[in-house]
Amino acid sequence: MSRICQITGKTAQVGNNVSHSKRKTKRTFEVNLFDKKFFLQEENRWIDLRVSAAGLRFINKLGLKKALEKAKSKGFIKNF
Repeated sequence: MSRICQITGKTAQVGNNVSHSKRKTKRTFEVNLFDKKFFLQEENRWIDLRVSAAGLRFINKLGLKKALEKAKSKGFIKNF
């Protein structure tokens, strides 16, 4: 399973490590992901999601059902 948020679609970014002498080497900035279990009341079942910290805030703001619908419309979730 790749490191992608299923709600926001966030993925790792690439950048540089910069030393004191300004020498640059490639590095990745990983996404802050959590494997969380949510209870979907409308369907009376639990669902497992891999969500970033920003995705958790998004779910708290909109609610789980609306966040899932928005993620599905953008193509981040195949089925729920």
